[in-house]
Amino acid sequence: LVMSKGTVVLAYSGGLDTSCILVWLKEQGYDVIAFLANIGQSEDFDAARKKAENLGAKKVFIDDLRAEFVTDFIWPAVQANAIYEDRYLLGTSIARPCIARRQVEIARREGAQFVSHGATGKGNDQIRFELTCYALYPEVKVISPWRIPEFYNSFKGRKDLMEYAEKHGIPVPVTPKAPWSMDANLMHISYESGILENPKTHAPGDLYLMTKNPEDSPSTSDVLEIQFKNGNVNKQYLIGKHGVGRIDIVENRFIGMKSRGIYETPGGTILLKAHLDIETFTMDKEVRRIKQGLGVRISELIYNGFWYSPEGEYLRHCIAKSQENVEGKVQLSVFKGQVYILGRESPKSLYNEELVSMDVQGDYEPKKC
Repeated sequence: LVMSKGTVVLAYSGGLDTSCILVWLKEQGYDVIAFLANIGQSEDFDAARKKAENLGAKKVFIDDLRAEFVTDFIWPAVQANAIYEDRYLLGTSIARPCIARRQVEIARREGAQFVSHGATGKGNDQIRFELTCYALYPEVKVISPWRIPEFYNSFKGRKDLMEYAEKHGIPVPVTPKAPWSMDANLMHISYESGILENPKTHAPGDLYLMTKNPEDSPSTSDVLEIQFKNGNVNKQYLIGKHGVGRIDIVENRFIGMKSRGIYETPGGTILLKAHLDIETFTMDKEVRRIKQGLGVRISELIYNGFWYSPEGEYLRHCIAKSQENVEGKVQLSVFKGQVYILGRESPKSLYNEELVSMDVQGDYEPKKC
């Protein structure tokens, strides 16, 4: 009997890459616990569980993290008006610390000395996963197969993975893979790589899964009212049918390269516009000015994987403090890919209608200016 090298908790998706990694880790002598997070992606979780068990996972945890993803990660990002490089609403970036936090909880509970993930050695996600794991479980050791030469030299492309899967009885996808990679959760879907790596290539129309093409969206608008309290919203709206929330950008990855990404964030786009509006209505001018700078800084920290850094926690405290009077209702309409603010009201409003009126003098004395 070969002695186990130890127990590893693998962030498992059920896809080809992490299925191959699960078997490969077992070949290296590890006991593998598979962990799959439900953060609102479209997934057959029962099938993923059976697949992991059949591939030899010692245990399989499928945890529903949707509520904590919204409360602990999406809402703080909305409060911060977090947006990376002026365009990206960070849908993947904020999901990673949510997943890794639970991965670490499982590792500690199960006495696992190792964690592992299937993130590529060229991307941001490896850093986001690993910095979270090290912050919350400093003694843990991370196994990152796509940075281990024995692994990445054996799997130079999808063809090698498919061959390995067939050899080891790993079920391979029967439907042809889309010529791009995708990451989905309840906030957004991202698309990158494959044919999208040429930044000039236009995205095919069938790429988008969360939103309708604005050209094909309804020719009448929908009017919504969003209510905030302490900068949080008390209802969530996902308006994909109007084509809101599509962006196609080139961004700067933390590790020093530019990448092209296409993102759909319908609900997040509406929340950003509505939150900006109610915030300016209820927040002191100088507080808002300082907070705007903090928002840029926290967006960079989130993107780069520093959610659990001391500076990240400090900024979230500052931003939460700024939200104490951010409450009220915003009325808006969504139409053909656009969000239009219609009106707002708040018991904490700093707007003085009489003071600003062009028809009433009010308490304003122009000669004292």
